[in-house]
This record gives sequence, C-alpha cells and structure tokens, in this order.
Amino acid sequence: MPEKPYDHQAIELKWLERWKDATFYKAEEDPSKPKFYVLEMLPYPSGTLHIGHIRNYSIGDALARYKWMRGFNVLHPMGWDAFGLPAENAAIANKRPPREWTLQNIAAMKKTHRRFGFSYDWDREVSTCEPQYYRWNQWFFLKMLERGLAYRKKALVNWCPKCATVLANEQVVDGCCSRHDETPVDQRALEQWFLKITAYADQLLTDMQQLEGGWPERVLTMQRNWIGRSEGAEIDFMLAETGEHIRVFTTRVDTIFGATCVILAPEHPLNETLLDAAGKARAKAMVDARAGRDPGDIEKEGFFSGHYALNPYSNERVPIWIGNFVLMGYGTGAIMAVPAHDERDFEFCRKYGIPIRPVISPVDGPLAVEPGMKEAFTEDGILENSGPWSGLPGDEARRRMSAYAREHGFGDAAITYRIKDWGISRQRYWGTPIPVIHCAQCGVVPVPENQLPVILPDQVEITGTGRSPLENVPEFVNVACPRCGGTARRETDTMDTFIDSSWYFYRYCDPRNDRMPFDPAKIAYWFEIDQYIGGVEHAILHLIYSRFFTKMMRDIGLVKNSEPARRLFTQGMVIAEGAKMSKSKGNVVGADMLAEKYGTDTARMFVLFAAPPEKEVDWRWEGANGIHYFLGRVYRFATRNAGRTDMPAEGASDRKVLRKLHQTVRKITEDFETRWHFNTCIASIMELVNILYAEEENIGSATMAEVLEKLALLLAPFAPYISQDIWDELGDEGPVFRHCWPSFDPELAKEDLAEIVVQVNGKLRSRIQVPFGTPEEELKAGALADEKIQAATGGKKVVKLIVVPDKLVNIVVK
Repeated sequence: MPEKPYDHQAIELKWLERWKDATFYKAEEDPSKPKFYVLEMLPYPSGTLHIGHIRNYSIGDALARYKWMRGFNVLHPMGWDAFGLPAENAAIANKRPPREWTLQNIAAMKKTHRRFGFSYDWDREVSTCEPQYYRWNQWFFLKMLERGLAYRKKALVNWCPKCATVLANEQVVDGCCSRHDETPVDQRALEQWFLKITAYADQLLTDMQQLEGGWPERVLTMQRNWIGRSEGAEIDFMLAETGEHIRVFTTRVDTIFGATCVILAPEHPLNETLLDAAGKARAKAMVDARAGRDPGDIEKEGFFSGHYALNPYSNERVPIWIGNFVLMGYGTGAIMAVPAHDERDFEFCRKYGIPIRPVISPVDGPLAVEPGMKEAFTEDGILENSGPWSGLPGDEARRRMSAYAREHGFGDAAITYRIKDWGISRQRYWGTPIPVIHCAQCGVVPVPENQLPVILPDQVEITGTGRSPLENVPEFVNVACPRCGGTARRETDTMDTFIDSSWYFYRYCDPRNDRMPFDPAKIAYWFEIDQYIGGVEHAILHLIYSRFFTKMMRDIGLVKNSEPARRLFTQGMVIAEGAKMSKSKGNVVGADMLAEKYGTDTARMFVLFAAPPEKEVDWRWEGANGIHYFLGRVYRFATRNAGRTDMPAEGASDRKVLRKLHQTVRKITEDFETRWHFNTCIASIMELVNILYAEEENIGSATMAEVLEKLALLLAPFAPYISQDIWDELGDEGPVFRHCWPSFDPELAKEDLAEIVVQVNGKLRSRIQVPFGTPEEELKAGALADEKIQAATGGKKVVKLIVVPDKLVNIVVK
C-alpha cells in the first residue's frame, strides 16, 4: 500500500465522528467476567481542561483500555463536582446565575473529554448540582441525624465586616478578606451543622491496614497524622480562688511536676470570668489574627491572666496565661506548660520569663540544670523531683499517675484525636440545602423523606454580602412545620461540597435510581473501586471524608465494604517550561489548543512518556514535537507496509524483529500489571519502531503482518485514534481495544547474548557479550582478554575476580 502522511486532525476527527454514538464503553453487571472499576477523581467544572487534567485522565484511560483487552468487565465513569464557591464568584463578576455558568462549563469540558477519546460510559454521568443527585445528600444527612451523627452547635467562622458575610478559609489571605485586602477578618460564633466523624476515628485508623500496599504510604501517613490519635491523660487543675476545674489533656503526665503555668486558648469559656475588658479584647484580637491561618505558622504570643491554678499532684500554685497557639478545637482548649520537656512550651516560657523546671533525667545521664538548658529534653527518662513517683521510668509513671488521678477523682487516662467533627454548614447559595426546618414550637424538625429533595431555588440574587442569599427568598424560607403545622423557617445554610464528592462513585453504579441512592446489589458487584486515581492534595479531606461515608453507609446497611477503594494512585503535577501553570503567568497549556496543534494522541503520549506517572512532568513544546514526529513515523511505516506480500523469505532480520516484538509485549504487560512505568513502555515501543525501520527491507511477510497487528494493539491504551486507524488500514474489524491483548513467547523474548559489565576495582571499564549461562571460568577468561581491561590492569596484580552470572565481572587489582 502507498505510504500515507500522518494527518492527526483528519484521523482523529474521522474516528470521533464514527464513535460518537458507539456503546462499546458501556458497562453492565456481568458475574461471568472479572470486574475492574477504574476511576479518576471527578473534576470541578471550571470551564476548560488543561494538560494537568489530561495527564490524570490519560493514566486512567490507558488502564481501562488495557483491562478491556485482558478480558475484564470495566466500569470507567465520569461526572462533575458541580457545586461550590467559584460559581458564586463568577455569578457576582459576570452577573450570571451559578447554574447557567456551571452547566455551560460542563458542556465545554465534556466536549473536550469526547475530543480526547476518553473511554467513559457517559450513560452513568452524574452532576452533583442536579436535584436527582443532591436529594440523596439530604437523605444521608437525615439518616445521620437519626443516628446522632449530625448535630448543631456554635462554632467560630471567618467574618468579613465589610462584606457582612462568612468567608471560607480560602477567601482569607494574610488575615484579610480576599475581595478587599485592607479589611481584617474577624472570627464570630454562629450556629453550625456538624457530622460526627470522630465516632469513626478509631476505625479510620485501624482500617488503614486494609489499604497498606494498595495506597501510597505517603497518603496513609498524612491521614494518620491528620486523625492524630494521642494516648495520655485528662487532668483537672483547679482555679486557686474558686476551686473551679480547668481540665487539660497531656500525653506526658509524668512531667506534671515540671508544669510552671497553665495556658488557655483565647476563646476558652473560662476567660469570660477570668479576664477584664482589656484582657477580653486582647484575647479576641488573638482569635481574629488567627483567621484563615495555620496556627503553626503564627508567632507564639500570650499574656498573664492575673489568676492562678493549683496543680492537683503537688498543690503548687501556677500562673494562668492566655496563649494564641492553644486551640479550643484540640484537646480541652487548655494545656499545662512544661517548658523543660516540650519544645513549644520551652519557646513560649523562655520568651516570657516563665520558670523552666526539669523533672525528667536521661536514663544514662544527670538531670539538666535550668540556667544551662538550651533546649527542652523531650525523650523518655527517669522522674526526679516528682514526689512519690521519683525514680520511676516514664512509661510506668504515666500508668501509675493516671490511675492515681482516677482514684482521687481529678482525672484519668484518656485518648484524644487531632481530627475534629466535620463542620458542613456554609452560608452560601450554590450547594445542597440542609433538610431541616426551624419551628418555634417544635425546635429543629427534619424534612420528611417524602418531601425530598429540598430544591435549591433559581433566580437568587447573589451579592457576596450578608449571610446566605437563601435568607432573602421568602418562598424558600417560609414553610409550615411538618410536625405541628405552624409557621416555621427553612434552614438557609447549604452543605460543604465535600459531601458531594464523598459518595459519588457509588452513584455511578446506579445513576438513575429514584428510590434509593443506589441498589446495594449493584454495589456488591462493582465495589471496592479497583483503582482510584487523583492528586495527593486530596489525601486529607476528600479521601478521609469518603472513607467516613463508606463506613456510615455500611452501618445503615447500604454497602458491605468498609473502604471505598482497594488501590489509590496519586499522579504527579504537570508544570510548563519549568514553572507551575497559572493564568497570571500566561503559561496554562490548554487541552483544546493541544488537540488542534498536535492531536490528542500526541498530548496523551507526551504526558505518559515524559516521566513516571507519580513524578512531576514539565511540559516542553519540543517534547510534544518529538512525540508527534514519532507517531508520524509509526503511521508512515504501518501504512506503507500494510498488506505487503513482496517481502523476502524469513531470515535473521525476522528473528531479530520478533525477539524485540515479544520483549516489548512482555515489558508493557509487566508494567501494566505492576509499576505503571508508562514512560518506559512507550520508550520500548520507540525502540521496536527503530528496529523495524532498520530491518524494514529484510522482514518477511508473515513477520511484518504479526508485528504491525501487535504494534497497533500495543499502542491502543496510549494513543487510541492512531492505533484504531492503523487497525483499520490492516483490514481488521471492530474497536482495536476490544481485541485481546497480545501475548508473548518467553523463549522468543529471551536475548541470545547477555551483556556483561566488566569492572576494575568497582569502576566500569568495559562490556562484553556472551551466551546466557556461560560458566564463571569462561566469563573470567573473556573479561581478562578484553583489550580495554588489559589496558586498565596492565602492570597490576589481579588479586580477586568477582562474578555475577549473566551480569557482571569485577576484577580487583593492586
């Protein structure tokens, strides 16, 4: 056949048109086949896809296509995380309703997804802003409310006095409102809804054993730290003047004789009685200064309250301080400061001249002396100057001292968690309405299930000021109480959008169910997710919340699994020309532009080839040019050799080509099954193509036919359009990725010769080639006879030869 030029636009648009109504990505439950559920995290519909998105989707798509070719029943769905603050900001800026803006973006992004040929079952598409979806957010909320897992309490929120509205943490920049950076943000206490994720804290920790080996250890470590299980004791100091208890949590009760002050969080309830007006103002300023900031990043500051507490073990009076680094949300909101044995306390007390008293000595050394201490001694040791517990090792002292507190009624051993209950209230419009009604007679009343969904009203004015825009919609707010029939008000807060993404992958399995969130029988077939793919930035919130939701759904009888995903893969970021992509830098590499300029196969191949998928990729235009050139070489070779019958008889070139072909199949198969080094997979295809070019005129007809067919199959997971077109040129029928993955012959894949590295005193000096299985004595003789080795060892005495069969000879000389 005549050679054809590689016209990526013509090829891709031809197959895009032919595939537009195809159903070969459609998934159905089929117990006769092994299933494989592969999923990339659903995107927020911001409007356009860039090369970072393409990398994420290309990884999942390659895996889905490979699994189809291996005979699996594959579920590969896509949807939209469609609620959220950006839509409200766009509504303010563009005077367009959030729904209109969101749906337009979804349409644009879906068009790009289709253009890239990603193998999604679009019949299962979900959008979290649709009532058919968020109805079940509300249903789950009511189920948690019934079980005591949803509750309401006052909590601090970021408040912009100029906007007169609540701000998300993302809207607070350096303590000021992001909309006008001269306005400091306050913290105010408002009634908020919470989900009791702490009820599952131990399960979230212990069930990580199920994830070891399937999830990155980095992610598991981040989750363990976020959950933050701490074993210690809760101890009651007493206010010296009144005897009122001040409960502290400590992991080191063995150091309590070294406590030289008690420090309260600036928002601690006791401050209402301890502090005068000036002190309360200082405490409030501390709270406001923390708004939107990581407490670990702020300078530690504090002031003396003017009051004292009594240490229950020693009866010593210690001063009570207020410290900006102590949080009400962690522990009890009060700590005992032991500066000699805690780095944070040491820093604070040294700054303010508070005494430092060592009470723990090293196991093999003397007790530190306070004037000479340059840092805290934080290790376990032997107690000193600690009353009846002096001389005990730390672990034994902690057990005895906790028991003593319990026996005398001022404390006990305790476990605390860093993770806190999930605050889900948002004073926003574009989110799931919380399905409760406030009645003056009946209190908080759940919306009856048969009245779900509570529909988010359209045509709501969004100004960015005031509380929730829903408060200004009387037809939404004013409602009859479902219990007494009296006048009542609907809740106007909406749910955190992490609710939407905590269970969406279950809805994919049964997206049109209008009787329940999903059919448990379908979940039993598809779950757990076999491979989940997304960025490591989701390690904490999304992935912990989704694990919590799965356990909650298990406990209400919807699912049997305790974890949502068996395996997790976190892909690396894509940067452009050495810099992080951003609109302000003008270096965002858009997906649509790439499809036009290079073709989608080139874009997909580049992001898979440029680095292992877990590593960062630097987008380089010359790299894209190189991939496009390579695909052109493949296409030209395939089209001019398809169906050729004028080939020579089989000979040495056939053996060489077949060996490389079978080695390539083996390499790519092993990579898909183990480490996912798609970059080396593509490199091995390039090596195969180089050999095909070199041996082209000497390859027999049967070998050429086999190699072209298998080349199309090998390319199918990475470059679906060109592989399909080559498949078509070869006269084969049907979608290429629905054909069986090529097999390899282990004997054919073996090299004829082993390459032996020859070292002199551990340094590479030469390489020799010998038949596999060459005896050690022959390897030694061959290495010593090599010209380069003779030059390197001339005049020296050989004292030892180290042989690794089929790999290495190391000659030790002196």
